[in-house]
Amino acid sequence: MLTLKNITKDYLAGDMSVHALRGVSISFRESEFVSVLGPSGCGKTTLLNIIGGLDKYTEGDLIINGRSTKEYGDKDWDTYRNHSIGFVFQTYNLIPHQSVLANVELALTISGVSRTERRERAVKVLEKVGLGDQLNKKPNQMSGGQMQRVAIARALINDPDILLADEPTGALDSETSVQIMELLKEIAQDKLVIMVTHNPDLAERYSTRIVRLLDGEIKGDTDPFDPDSVPVRAAETDKKRPSMSFLTALSLSLNNLMTKKARTILTAFAGSIGIIGIALILSLSNGIQTYIDRVQEDTLSSYPLTIEAEAADLGSMVEALSGAHDEASSGSQHELDAVYSNVVMYDLMDSLNTMDVNTNNLKAFKEFIESGTSGLEDYVSAIQYGYDLGFDVYTKDADGNIVKSDVVTLLNEMMGSVYGGDYSSYFSTMGDFYSSFEVWQEMLPGDGDSLIDETLEGQYDVIYGSWPQSYDEVVLIVDKNNEVSDLVLYSLGLRTEEQMADGFEASMSGETLNAEVESWSYEELCGLSFKLISRPEYYVWDEATGKYTDLTSSSAGMEYLYDSKDTGITLKISGIVRQNEDAVSGMMTGAIGYTSALTDNIIELSNDSDIVQAQLADPETDAILGLPFATGDEPEPTVDEIKSDVDAYIEGLDVSGRAALYSDITERAPEDYVTLTVEQAMEGMTREYIEEMMLEGYAVEMGVDPETIRDYIADMDDETLMSYVRDMTAEAVREQYAEAAKAQLASMSADQLAMALSMTPLTDEQYEYVYEEKLPPKYSESTYEENLELLGYVDKDSPSSINLYAASFADKDEIARIISEYNASVENEDDEISYTDYVAILMSSVSTIINAISYVLIAFVAISLVVSSIMIGIITYISVLERTKEIGILRSIGASKRDVSNVFNAETLIEGFAAGVIGIGITLLLIIPINAIVQNLTGIESLRAILPASGGIALVLISMILTFIAGLIPSGFAARRDPVEALRTE
Repeated sequence: MLTLKNITKDYLAGDMSVHALRGVSISFRESEFVSVLGPSGCGKTTLLNIIGGLDKYTEGDLIINGRSTKEYGDKDWDTYRNHSIGFVFQTYNLIPHQSVLANVELALTISGVSRTERRERAVKVLEKVGLGDQLNKKPNQMSGGQMQRVAIARALINDPDILLADEPTGALDSETSVQIMELLKEIAQDKLVIMVTHNPDLAERYSTRIVRLLDGEIKGDTDPFDPDSVPVRAAETDKKRPSMSFLTALSLSLNNLMTKKARTILTAFAGSIGIIGIALILSLSNGIQTYIDRVQEDTLSSYPLTIEAEAADLGSMVEALSGAHDEASSGSQHELDAVYSNVVMYDLMDSLNTMDVNTNNLKAFKEFIESGTSGLEDYVSAIQYGYDLGFDVYTKDADGNIVKSDVVTLLNEMMGSVYGGDYSSYFSTMGDFYSSFEVWQEMLPGDGDSLIDETLEGQYDVIYGSWPQSYDEVVLIVDKNNEVSDLVLYSLGLRTEEQMADGFEASMSGETLNAEVESWSYEELCGLSFKLISRPEYYVWDEATGKYTDLTSSSAGMEYLYDSKDTGITLKISGIVRQNEDAVSGMMTGAIGYTSALTDNIIELSNDSDIVQAQLADPETDAILGLPFATGDEPEPTVDEIKSDVDAYIEGLDVSGRAALYSDITERAPEDYVTLTVEQAMEGMTREYIEEMMLEGYAVEMGVDPETIRDYIADMDDETLMSYVRDMTAEAVREQYAEAAKAQLASMSADQLAMALSMTPLTDEQYEYVYEEKLPPKYSESTYEENLELLGYVDKDSPSSINLYAASFADKDEIARIISEYNASVENEDDEISYTDYVAILMSSVSTIINAISYVLIAFVAISLVVSSIMIGIITYISVLERTKEIGILRSIGASKRDVSNVFNAETLIEGFAAGVIGIGITLLLIIPINAIVQNLTGIESLRAILPASGGIALVLISMILTFIAGLIPSGFAARRDPVEALRTE
């Protein structure tokens, strides 16, 4: 039962108030056909909209089944419209992009009815209005009468209590009008039908009650109803609130967009421009990052973080070479008004002279690494342990001479021949610095039983043969031009020592070396072989002497070691590899790569040898010499003991031995003479005189710019300078004394020299010299540890070096952090780990550059996102304006404001999805020419734009999210539209 009490409706028109309804009071029966007649503008449609819940009254009350609507909220009105009201409009108000069946189903969809049930009910009601065969047609394919029948079917689908018809025949011909009126009359048998019409004839013919309106007031009622005369039906309170599913909203929006395919595609394309920009930036950024990662991995594989058991601290020297000084460290502060000097020469030489040798407890650190709690496993890509193997490889040169396949040994011999002295300890201490000269290098092993790491295999192409498959196989590494240096050729036995000496001498004398370019076939190189001899095999037990004999001390012994099948390991080249074009830097710095399996084999061979086992069994005795190791507690010999031992020694010498000894001790200047002569020479010397003398001498001798020598000397203090000159003078005095003595003895025969030794008493100084330098030792000058190292013994728990490989600079920094934490945790300072991080010194700005590039790219992305969002918001607002009538239709059948908002949110999501997909598709096409251009300009084949799959999916989702956010304001505007005004919009 429906009752209106004193309903007033006012509209504001500028400053004026228009009274559409003036105190209308009327009640309706539950089933009757009521026609409302009156001229245009009298308030008929307004009355209908208020009854239907589309418009709200200004004053009065609308009572539905005895319940006042004054307290109704939006959801109550939505439920009322969906369940109790059915609208039939003059202009049909069908959704054009939906089929007949979908238009009718829509109210049920909003009600939450299942798909099967709503399809069944929609077909049934369409058959009832005579359209059972028109289910799949679109409204624009039907006549006016058929569309009105569809509208009536839509109004009846939810079985409403009240059917409101606003001029249902206004747009129909007479015959069709009669059909519609007959249908409404039939519906009025059990429902309340309220029809607004201008046609009094139809009203008189079909209506059971006619209400006349004029100027917003009821002027006549042919069959008034008193609600007090019948009992009031209880209001239903359990009706389900209408709610449109999001899939329905998607369907409505998709069908709408499909009716405007061209515009939808253009809109999506416009929206995709921002996505294309972002995707291209992401692709380039990802490609650059991938290239940087590759550079990092390759660089860090070439320069792992290396920790050595004993190594020189090269950090100060590298900084001196780079001139890395700030004002505070250099001790000078000045204005930036001129060019000032910065001393590097002195610092460089000082760093060489005062270079610290760091020792690390790698045994404890290895235990820390392998404990599983260090955290390093999260940041290292590989760990490689190095050992002092005594890795002695030999080959034969072109002249058939057995040579050691080692460049450092060759350099040591050549530098010794030019400058004098033994440089082996220097090369050993500076091992890191001269690692680039090493020919033989262990390759990083792979996981499990794999001999070669995947990263290493990825950096090099096999141009002939294969990677090593067993411990006795090695590979030759050539450069990008398929070349190897003459140093490597010497190590391969393809250059003789004489040829290398010619080149060394030519460089020292400044001459040009005319060397012919030679070549060897792959087969020739892979036919070369080498002999790896373990250190213990050098020593053979001599039954006659009861001692070990060093076979390397004679050429015959070396021939035996090299040719015997019972000694050493014969190595062969299994393949030739070359760094590929995609690798920025190679992991290998040597020219011949061997496997860790060979390392394990030679360690086992050395550790199990008789001499090593003998040394391990008796730590107090030198197993090689058969002498006890000196402990430092041995008593010093007395003068008489020294003289007695020396006299006995001399008695055992033959004539030639005595002659040689006499020449030796005679040519040695007494220390008192040297001291006195130096003091006399230094007397009166000033600093200026010394500087000029050194400047003149060294500049000519060393071929260095005099100013460089002057700067170096100027930074030396007086004490250091005088001490240096005193030592140099003493050395010159000894040499002059020796030359003079040698000249005096030149005319004497061996017999005369031997006789002179017998006739000349020795001084205490000479006795001490002979005792220390000529007599066979009573104790071994070596130590137990030095002997084990000499024999190639290796404790695998105590490596000589550890290489920590990282895949990125960030990982490397984390490794450094963990080492710092380890150093802070150890109790003994001697257990702290020190190392030189060359990558950090030389490439500290890389991270800054990478971050700067990232910030620039992020700025571009942000701009693109803002532009895309603004554009999508505008496009969605236009769509809201275009679909205003659809908003009114949805609200009239019970859709809530939220449902309307969801319809447009669904549209923005669809547009966002389309824009994202189009943007990604176009990006993938654009990447092809972009890559070609980038690679052509840079010449770097591995530098290419790459759109990751996850990035593409993420961009589509971002596009949808952005369009959703951009559409919130337009969709909110749509939800707030007045349904009455929306229905009037064309």
